[in-house]
Amino acid sequence: MIELKSCPKSYSKEQDKACSPQETVERVHERLKKFGTDVLAEVKRIDTGRLGIPVYMSICGNAARGIMPTRKQMGKGASPIQAQASALMELTERFSYFSYWSKEENFEELTWSEAQDEWPGKVIPVSEIIASANDSISKEDAARILDLITWRFVPATNVSKETEEYVPLDWFKKLNEFNGSSAGNTFEESILQGASELVERHVSTVSDRQQPQMPTIDPDSSDDAVLAELVRAFRDNGIRFWLKDMSLGMPAPTVAAIAYDPENFPQASEIVYTAGTAATPEKAAIRALTEVAQLAGDFETGANYEASGLPKYLKLEDISWITDGPVVPLSSLPSLEADDIRKELANLCDGLAAKGHTLYSISTMHDEIGIPTNYSFVPGFLFRERTEQASLGLFVGRMLAEDAPIPNALEGLDVLEEVYPNAHFLPFFRALLNLRMGDPAAAAKLFATAEPLQPDSEDKGLAAFYQAYALTQAGDFSNAMPHLDRAISYCPEVKEYFNLRGVCFFKAENYEEAMKNFKAALDLDSGSAMDLANLGMCYKKLGQAQEAIHCLANAYELDPNLEFAKEQLDQLLQDE
Repeated sequence: MIELKSCPKSYSKEQDKACSPQETVERVHERLKKFGTDVLAEVKRIDTGRLGIPVYMSICGNAARGIMPTRKQMGKGASPIQAQASALMELTERFSYFSYWSKEENFEELTWSEAQDEWPGKVIPVSEIIASANDSISKEDAARILDLITWRFVPATNVSKETEEYVPLDWFKKLNEFNGSSAGNTFEESILQGASELVERHVSTVSDRQQPQMPTIDPDSSDDAVLAELVRAFRDNGIRFWLKDMSLGMPAPTVAAIAYDPENFPQASEIVYTAGTAATPEKAAIRALTEVAQLAGDFETGANYEASGLPKYLKLEDISWITDGPVVPLSSLPSLEADDIRKELANLCDGLAAKGHTLYSISTMHDEIGIPTNYSFVPGFLFRERTEQASLGLFVGRMLAEDAPIPNALEGLDVLEEVYPNAHFLPFFRALLNLRMGDPAAAAKLFATAEPLQPDSEDKGLAAFYQAYALTQAGDFSNAMPHLDRAISYCPEVKEYFNLRGVCFFKAENYEEAMKNFKAALDLDSGSAMDLANLGMCYKKLGQAQEAIHCLANAYELDPNLEFAKEQLDQLLQDE
């Protein structure tokens, strides 16, 4: 169990920390020195300087690339040293997190009932598992469903009660991905950071789904010098912005910020919408504005940020529901403020407990690095990337369909049908299982059955996409096309739909249409190495060698595992 101790603040200028950002930077560099460039290859400043709000990037070394899905981490702050500290701690957090999951000895694999026998009275209550999926089934049915899977159990600290409970950690990873991972100078600082991000994601999801009117914060209502300087940077550069109270009844203050540049939107910049949660309203507002600067590329570089906690808006007329609202002072937001970070964490836990929520955390600290890192979760909190139709059966069903041995999966889906008769997800998962069993024709028929049963356009689009995917697995690219057209009409923000439609056009030797689709995918994710390589192949087929070389070289640089891109690039260079 994590032993929580008193943690007085010794730095509070732009963020509340146990030590100064200079000390953090020095400590992280010292701890990573033993790895050479295997974990940290480089840290550099990447903003243009227009706003004067620094943004740093930490670049992963080879060892980090081997276990992490990302190659670079962004760091923000109102000062260069704080932004650098943020980028370094983000790398430390992610590297420690994925290293933790890579070590089998960290886990004990048991079914739910086996865990109950192993640690009687010490396993997380099944009611918390039900709440985590926002489900309403009985405890008996929940236990029956949980027994369909072997889980990876670990001891976790119930931060709210300061007790230890055993939890199926891969269940919470399935729900939240790495949302809730954090790093800090101390465990108290790290856990509060991770918990604040959980609150931020939760209220962001509630706001996105319910679109409540949120009060507009007067940015001049605080005497905080750092916040005033950030506000001045936005105003001096003609950036229009709004600060919103997105706390939504939570004990921690959350400030949302939405901004755009009237001079170069949409040609060279985007509408940026993000949020920040911290112990005090001032620190939350600072976090939100520095996050805007990080995502915006100084509103002049044509940067294309990927939406996460909040949606991305492309038209000004779509944000009026956000910008409307009565004006309030920053002081009207809730606060957890105390001189000790441990006390602020206790204040947060007390506020969450009053709403029926419990904060859990485990240490993911890397033994050789020794920087406190954590993975935290609050059962019942929402996450925008998680479907609104969440249920215990839906997530366990996906795990059965995708990963369980075929006989277990077949039996498990039958159990789910007993607990959730006529559930919309059952034909979909049976279709996924048919794909695994090597029967794409049967899978396509089941995906067709599943599509009209899905509750929203996003899920309908996924069913349509998988119909197309199943057909392409059988080599039928032409008949896949109408399903992809439908998937894109349902949900035009998914790059994979454009990617597969581009592949279908490519197979039909319609390279112009294939290019349009790969470009559309890149518009949604400019860092998609596969779509960039595919675009290069289209240029090659059309005889545009220089454009092909440019795309293939950039794709290979983004992902050295794309061997076909390297082979095609070498061939083009030899022909020059």
